[in-house]
Amino acid sequence: MELCLQNPNGISKKFPQFDSVTDASDHVYFKSNNTLITSTNTPVYKAIMKEWKILDKNLPDSIYVRIYENRIDLLRAVIVGASGTPYHDGLFFFDFFFPAEYPNKPPLVRYKSFWFRINPNLYETGNICLSILNTWPGPSWQPNESTVLQVLVSIQGLVLNEEPYYNEPIVITSSNKSKKYSDNVFALSCQTMIQLLRKPPLNFEEFVVEHFRDRGRSILTACKAYMNGYVRVGKYQDCESLVCDRKVKVSTTFLSLMTQNYSILFNLFVKDDPSLNDFVVQLNEFMEKTEREYVEKAKLKEKKFMSRFSGIVKNLFVLNKCVKGNAD
Repeated sequence: MELCLQNPNGISKKFPQFDSVTDASDHVYFKSNNTLITSTNTPVYKAIMKEWKILDKNLPDSIYVRIYENRIDLLRAVIVGASGTPYHDGLFFFDFFFPAEYPNKPPLVRYKSFWFRINPNLYETGNICLSILNTWPGPSWQPNESTVLQVLVSIQGLVLNEEPYYNEPIVITSSNKSKKYSDNVFALSCQTMIQLLRKPPLNFEEFVVEHFRDRGRSILTACKAYMNGYVRVGKYQDCESLVCDRKVKVSTTFLSLMTQNYSILFNLFVKDDPSLNDFVVQLNEFMEKTEREYVEKAKLKEKKFMSRFSGIVKNLFVLNKCVKGNAD
């Protein structure tokens, strides 16, 4: 039995990666007043225009940007969490503000956190620790060289990575602690999805709906796979076999959080994709079948082990008998 993870309705309308909008009222820096950008002859105006051109031509497929016609000092971007990380299929929003000293000073950036701490570099307050923003030690912002695109790619590659636990400046190397941290990150990522679906950022309402309509089936399947311990968090891949030799240990805390998240996500997803009702029935049957296959595989493995063990014991018994015979 295989699951069809592709939404039968598909994406109804392609969402432009780079575009201009008018309403900036929910932008975190909306009340900031940068009067120097009213003139087109200022260095900050020219630098921002340069940024727009770079973003328009070079954005990766997983990053979307909106600029504001009446507030060129503001910018909003969303990064789609990458496969192979505990952030996969999540949406992560960032608001930018270009100060009057730009590009001599880096832009100010805030993460839309919903008060969740999903990464050592991203705080509940929305503050971001990143060297290119001059908010953390390391390679700093370079006027006339560093760009917003570099900031976004750095967040995507260096922050929203495979094992965010190791982003902490002082950590004890521990795969178990890293796993536990990633479990919590995925649970918080799901809660972020819930908040975004309930109140998507302005100018991204359509994008949020269509993204989760497109990826909803995969997200629900990943949740089930993680809850059942078939795959370590962050390692789920579409259409990959979930039958494993050994399950991943699932904590009661993670299971409790994900049971609640799964239920809420399904109820939100199904509003925009009624076909999910039938899919979830298939998903439950698929998981039951996967569990039976896992049990059968475990029994077969145990049987083979016992057979080999029995053979070893038998050989040791014969060897011991021969040794005693020679001694006599």
